[in-house]
Amino acid sequence: MTLRPGAKDWTIKEQIVEDKGGLTLQFEVLPGGETLRLRIVSDDIPFGNIHIYFDAETGEMGGSGFHVAAPPKVTWIREVVPNA
Repeated sequence: MTLRPGAKDWTIKEQIVEDKGGLTLQFEVLPGGETLRLRIVSDDIPFGNIHIYFDAETGEMGGSGFHVAAPPKVTWIREVVPNA
């Protein structure tokens, strides 16, 4: 990995992004808050989903790998029941 000289910090909220080309990107803070994960999911990735881990404090890549699993599901959205 190459870190850009004078690299600036930037912030991404935890979210799942689905693009029109068939890629799903999941940005997630892992339990403990010390590691961030970018998960890239697509039927076109030959060995499964790509996971890239970053150190939450420095922002530097800590590792990566492949993982075979279903696409991420949104778990924080709840049904809103109107007052009757």
